[in-house]
Amino acid sequence: MRPEADRTPGFPPISTNALAEWQAQGRYGEFAGHRVFARVHDAHGPARPWLLLIHGFPTASLDWFPLWTALARDFNLLAPDLLGFGLSDKPTRHDYTIAGQADLVEYWCTQLGIVQTHVVAHNYGVTVAQELLARDRELAARGLAKRLASVVFLNGGLFPETHRTRPIQKLLLTPLGPLVSRLLTQRSFARSFAAIFGPATRPRAAEIDAFWQLIARQDGHRLAHRLIHYVPERRRHRERWVGALGTATVPMRLINGALDPVSGEHMAARFREIVHEADIVWLDDIGHYPQIETPQRVYASLGNFWRRIGAISPAT
Repeated sequence: MRPEADRTPGFPPISTNALAEWQAQGRYGEFAGHRVFARVHDAHGPARPWLLLIHGFPTASLDWFPLWTALARDFNLLAPDLLGFGLSDKPTRHDYTIAGQADLVEYWCTQLGIVQTHVVAHNYGVTVAQELLARDRELAARGLAKRLASVVFLNGGLFPETHRTRPIQKLLLTPLGPLVSRLLTQRSFARSFAAIFGPATRPRAAEIDAFWQLIARQDGHRLAHRLIHYVPERRRHRERWVGALGTATVPMRLINGALDPVSGEHMAARFREIVHEADIVWLDDIGHYPQIETPQRVYASLGNFWRRIGAISPAT
């Protein structure tokens, strides 16, 4: 674990206190009979664009805590906890699908009156964003307005052929998955979680504590074998989701932690092959969680991208 003093100045660290603040300032709704959570910042009103932040597996919307205040200067913000994650309900017999999570995102957009939004997505969330891109392609084919204004991807399995499944994920996908889920502990989570970070940016004990509280809430760690089925889903729906990338007409950028063993430099190389005039920012010393490992560099890259496409003021 890295020392507490190592946190980048100006971007608040994740901790159990941060989690308490995040929850206290969040909102709850009801989606498909389940209570779901989202953090929302809409103080700017309709004068400012919306930014949708989609988290990854196995964490939650708290991933965006370090960047939240900075992003709120220019955007209205929506960061939902997907079903089965964080502070949203975790039904034990639910069939968790990417399409279902995209429906949840659309539920929140409807509740908040969001007609169009920019997107930043990470890990599991990148596949949800790909499904939203695919739906936009269908809207365009019917002559209807698209709902995504731009998309920034952080590390995630955009292409099933480049996704390097971790040993624990492989076990969760076997018939032993339910047993493996029951045996998960904070200690085993901390060990596997740290292994996907950059060697100089390992997660702190306070971050591990906060994430584990969210994962274990409503015994959510015992659902890991159900939530992990997004991995075979990516293979089954490759044509739809990779096709959505290849035909997307909205501005896109990939910010990639190159040292990520799951979806690092090798995934970014594939992005360059698939996406026309691919816009890639390489973070050579960073792993799987750029927004936590180096929030200041991610924020700078986001701002550069949004200024270039006219989403925010050049003076910001």
